[in-house]
Amino acid sequence: MKNEHLSHSTLFPMGQKVEKNFIGDAYLQMVFTDPAPLNTAIGNVTFAPGARNNWHSHYTGQVLLVTGGEGWCQEEGKPAQSLKTGDVVNIPANVKHWHGATKESWFVHLALTPGQTDWLEPVLDEEYIKL
Repeated sequence: MKNEHLSHSTLFPMGQKVEKNFIGDAYLQMVFTDPAPLNTAIGNVTFAPGARNNWHSHYTGQVLLVTGGEGWCQEEGKPAQSLKTGDVVNIPANVKHWHGATKESWFVHLALTPGQTDWLEPVLDEEYIKL
């Protein structure tokens, strides 16, 4: 299996490949989707090297818990933030942002996402390649 090295660095299964709103190979395993008691969805997202999601925002905000690899998170108008295992990112409500793997590393995070997500345009290769 080409992703065998991930089995030792991830807490949850990789899940199914995500096509919509992502560039590159990304996988999603929903861990928690019951609205009670937290009224949030928790997804384990696995990004292959170079994979990333589109720009997007969340009505209520989002929290990322990095569980493996190295990645990026960038809010619109700010420099990209380098992420590694153990990092926690709090993304405020209605802030346009994206996240994904570095060019050289797999990247895995749990995304705690209450409420609706507004998906926007892709992160252009020209923007991403500069990181």
